[in-house]
Amino acid sequence: MNFNRKKLDSITLVLLFALTIFSLMAFTTYRSYVVTVVELKPLPVKIIPVEIVRESFELVQPSHQQFLEAIGHRESSNNYSVVNEFGYMGKYQFGKATLKGLGINVTKEEFINNPKLQEKAMHMLLSHNKKKLKRYIKKYEGQIIHGVLITESGVLAAAHLAGQGNVRKFLKNGFVFEDGNGTKMTSYMKQFGGYILNL
Repeated sequence: MNFNRKKLDSITLVLLFALTIFSLMAFTTYRSYVVTVVELKPLPVKIIPVEIVRESFELVQPSHQQFLEAIGHRESSNNYSVVNEFGYMGKYQFGKATLKGLGINVTKEEFINNPKLQEKAMHMLLSHNKKKLKRYIKKYEGQIIHGVLITESGVLAAAHLAGQGNVRKFLKNGFVFEDGNGTKMTSYMKQFGGYILNL
């Protein structure tokens, strides 16, 4: 009896809930809306011609002459007649031993008063060093060795400052030569790298 009463109460609750829902629906007003659909006519497609202009540019590498001017400026401010405290002479600061090794036997006065001879000596030294360091240039050019990008002009500039042997030592084991003024060989490799030399 108790069970039936609970069942009856549950049914009553469901019926009351349903009745409430239906009552709410009966008193709720619904509005209908009319939506106007406008048909759009497609417009003709206009083709606008676009002209593509290709700009060409040429990557110009510094030249042999620019290399000589740059290294001459670093050595002596391009002064053919200067002699430094260590006895190095002219625009490119040649020592007597280097000149003798190139077969140039002249006095200091003759050398510093002859710009053509100084330019000839520089060309001879660059050519000589290139020949001696050719294998190393071929092997390392374009690579970063001990933090320095290796180029032919950079190697030859370093050889001008430090000699071929010190360039080899740097490429092999990272030894960095410094001259009497404290100038590091690697500064020449960096500053004078990337020139095209005619040798």
